[in-house]
Amino acid sequence: MEEFEIELIEKSKRGDVESFEILIRSHQTLAYNIAFRMLGNVEDANDATQEALVKVFKSIQSFHGQSSFSTWLYRIVTNTCLDELRKRKRQQVYSYHNPMEMEDGQIDRDVVDPSSSTEEILEKKEEIKNIQDAIQALPEQHRIVIVLRDIKGLSYEQISEILDCPQGTIKSRISRARLALKEIITNRELYQKPYV
Repeated sequence: MEEFEIELIEKSKRGDVESFEILIRSHQTLAYNIAFRMLGNVEDANDATQEALVKVFKSIQSFHGQSSFSTWLYRIVTNTCLDELRKRKRQQVYSYHNPMEMEDGQIDRDVVDPSSSTEEILEKKEEIKNIQDAIQALPEQHRIVIVLRDIKGLSYEQISEILDCPQGTIKSRISRARLALKEIITNRELYQKPYV
């Protein structure tokens, strides 16, 4: 950890909200992205990220520097998302990624690449949606390792610390998760092909 980050952590432990805001500023985007990939929609990702950051602030006294601050924070984000997923299973709540409602109609939440043709944009959008849906279909253990490793690019060591699990187990889960994801995508493609 950098000296500046250590100083911010110490000030945050003493209740300095401004130091805490500076401390988490560089981690908020990745925390949100992890939450979005795990939960699959903007509203739940925002809620989970905010809930996790509140937990981080309330429990910063328990951070002793055995891992990096970012790893500790991402573990809290991950656990918050896992709690939400378990809650969904109990409540059988389903959410969809819908366009935003505006006063003068609806707008998509996606950013369009102006250099692509309309057909390419639609194909990319469909491909991204298919992959996101396939990730959402994975069991929790597989989903989280795919998000952390393949989407967020974290190292095996970081994932091991976040999930409090041996690296060998992480590598094995990632391997099984990739196979499961490939199978889901392949099966969906087979069922979506039109009969000739």
